[in-house]
Amino acid sequence: MVTARPPGRGCGALPRWLLGAALLLGLRLCMELPRAGSGPPGRSDPPGPPQPHLLPAPSPPRSARRQVTYVRSGRRALPRGGGTTTAEPSCCTPRGLPRRKGPRWHIELQPWAGPAQSLDEEASRFLSYISTTQIACDHMGIDSLATDSGPAAKPWLVCLDDRFALAHQIRSKRCRLYSLGLGNDDTHFEVSMANDGCEVHRFDPTFKSAHVLESQRLWQHRVSIDWRDPHPVVAAQKPHSNTRKLGSILNEFGHHKIDILKADLESAEWKVLENLILEDVLEQIGQLIFEIHLHWPGFEVSGSESSVVRFWYSLLKELEQKDFRLFHTYKDLSKPQLFLKKDIFNASSCYTLSWVNTRWK
Repeated sequence: MVTARPPGRGCGALPRWLLGAALLLGLRLCMELPRAGSGPPGRSDPPGPPQPHLLPAPSPPRSARRQVTYVRSGRRALPRGGGTTTAEPSCCTPRGLPRRKGPRWHIELQPWAGPAQSLDEEASRFLSYISTTQIACDHMGIDSLATDSGPAAKPWLVCLDDRFALAHQIRSKRCRLYSLGLGNDDTHFEVSMANDGCEVHRFDPTFKSAHVLESQRLWQHRVSIDWRDPHPVVAAQKPHSNTRKLGSILNEFGHHKIDILKADLESAEWKVLENLILEDVLEQIGQLIFEIHLHWPGFEVSGSESSVVRFWYSLLKELEQKDFRLFHTYKDLSKPQLFLKKDIFNASSCYTLSWVNTRWK
């Protein structure tokens, strides 16, 4: 006899119960998982390994990133939190000093002295300019004139007024003199300045030795100061011929200032002076004493007679624009009275001019 089973009991009821429990568990998990990655700001995540489906944290704002500034760029990194700042000078430019301008390739020629552009007009202006001092100097060094009356004596004069600091540099034994020459045997001025406490460097290609300490403060260098450096190939072929620009010598010697620059270069002075102007070497010089030669245009100076004199005049006007002032002028009457190979204008072929840099500290 077959007996009927009560409803709800038996093997068929168990699968339905398990299916319902699994469904509820799945719904609960679906509700809890989105909440794990979308909490309110500032809420910390629960401990444990990060869930694989979460997005990476957003990158920090651009202003908060560390910036790398290269030395040559002239820029500095922005401060944290943004903002603006001024440009930072490069590493090797002294703060507070104006940067040098780009290289110049030629000087600025002065206007013609007159409408005719003649030699008479140019020579009259030039000779008047070199014969008229621009600033008074109450105390000048005149030892070379007072103690040596020989024919080689020349008025190499320096201004020793306290306002120009050279006298103080001499007293404190911190002055430096560069003397540029070509076979000049008259060393009275250099020896006198060395005895007074100056560090003296003589440059002359006729010296037998490359570098000689002649006395405690007097150096001799077998170097010819030129308006250009030699080509490396030429320098390698002539190891005993040493020709350098003054700016290159200053860099090699590590000298940043010259209190006195004396030059007797036998007609090379015009091109050397042009190089000092174009490369801003004048800013490193306190006083100039140059012997200029007028009997011919000079090395690598060409053109008509009037244009040559205009070029000379323009060079001296560049000195004036650089705050150099003529404080002494000497007309050498012992030399031939020639001006561009002519006995005209009552001019000498040789003048010695002394300038002081009025901004020298």
